[in-house]
Amino acid sequence: MMRTAFACAAATAVLLTAGVASAQDTPEITWNLGVTSDYVFRGYSQTSEDPAIFGGVDLTVGAFYAGAWASNVDFGDSTDGEIDIYGGYRTEAAGFAFDLGVVGYLYPSAPDGADYDYVELKAAASRAFGPVALGAVVFWSPDFFGADEEATYVEANAAFSPAPKWTLSGAIGHQTLDVNADYATWNAGVAYAFTDQAVVDVRYHDTDVSGPLSDDRLVGTIKLLF
Repeated sequence: MMRTAFACAAATAVLLTAGVASAQDTPEITWNLGVTSDYVFRGYSQTSEDPAIFGGVDLTVGAFYAGAWASNVDFGDSTDGEIDIYGGYRTEAAGFAFDLGVVGYLYPSAPDGADYDYVELKAAASRAFGPVALGAVVFWSPDFFGADEEATYVEANAAFSPAPKWTLSGAIGHQTLDVNADYATWNAGVAYAFTDQAVVDVRYHDTDVSGPLSDDRLVGTIKLLF
């Protein structure tokens, strides 16, 4: 499951330090393509610890945005792909950047009755202090993945650019569920931008859940922007 936040780790590191561009009325379309050694979402491998290839497209018109993203997944059943559809609104106020949006997670090849598809509402805020950016985000779903219904994910994140092209970043999150047990997750890593269109990220992920898909792991990701 995702996404806009893996929404890759390399992209997160770059966006945290980029700030919010001035709103323009001219539509802008960007594409992304990447590969990762393990698709990790909120501390859990989505590919049974195998590599993933992902890609997406984003449309921005002024402060509004919409996009789609897809990746291979492996849940140990017939599910082999994920498609995310999202949109939202970004703005700035009092030095803070705000992002309000909605994300739909779709699994077209899921078994009948699996109930994997779900929607999350998103509210995020961040602020830059020189080379440091601090942020927080909340995701809420009324009908979450699988057996869980209402679910909330809260995360605090930070990024630091010690030198041009380099970004250190990390996040701590807590996933609240109504059927499965709540858990905490965290990650930390370093990203290097070879160019404005190519970023490599190496990141450590872990949770407080013991299991083959949630244990600590080191993940490498390469992402290209067009």
